Amino acid sequence: MLNGVSTLLRLASRLACLIVLISFGLFVIDQASSASKQQQNEVNEAAPVTAGRTPTPAKTAPKQKSGVREAIDEASSTLTSPFKGATAGSSNQWAIRGVGVVLALIVYGFGLGFLARMLRVRV
Repeated sequence: MLNGVSTLLRLASRLACLIVLISFGLFVIDQASSASKQQQNEVNEAAPVTAGRTPTPAKTAPKQKSGVREAIDEASSTLTSPFKGATAGSSNQWAIRGVGVVLALIVYGFGLGFLARMLRVRV
């Protein structure tokens, strides 16, 4: 019986870590994309006017998230919610997300993995 619990804990640990890491990777991609668009807008605004033409900044429409992406973000938010207090005073999204990911990996990756190994040893 404990061997089954140990296997279930290891699976839950890996799944939680995978969800948190995928969500953070998608966050990084979004941040890089928006930074690129912001830089393109700044370059377009600073470009000299040629032949009486005024530069038009690139339009940035709000990006719609797919159902899978929303599910991953929601699961990750649920998994990292116990650690929100660690970054309560910060408004930096990178710090909030980074600290949440690190703490989630420590608790779910190391903590649940350690617990699963301890249960397996006792069998």
